[in-house]
Amino acid sequence: MPVEMSRERFEELVSEALDEVPAEFARAMDNVVVLVEEFNDEAPDILGLYHGIALTERTSSYGGVLPDRISIYRQPILAMCEDEDEVVEEVLITVVHELGHHFGIDDARLHELGWG
Repeated sequence: MPVEMSRERFEELVSEALDEVPAEFARAMDNVVVLVEEFNDEAPDILGLYHGIALTERTSSYGGVLPDRISIYRQPILAMCEDEDEVVEEVLITVVHELGHHFGIDDARLHELGWG
């Protein structure tokens, strides 16, 4: 049974997860926005997705582009969790995982680091 949670509360959890990002990483984030969406149309079971060009792949020609997007998908996270504590944990893991992609860290390394 999925956890029942308002969108507003879920967005608070995403904001709280972003507050957990160490200051040096938060300062290094560049041209990226984090959004809450209900689910991904193409892959409805994924928890989050990074859309953009990782900081490690940007060249001197990078500029004049819309911000990268990190999408955190509400419905799949709520569906996999049994209570609000699990939602809090999964939101944090998903936010850190997708931020890792912004910094150029691949899935395999994120899993090794425990953020898979």
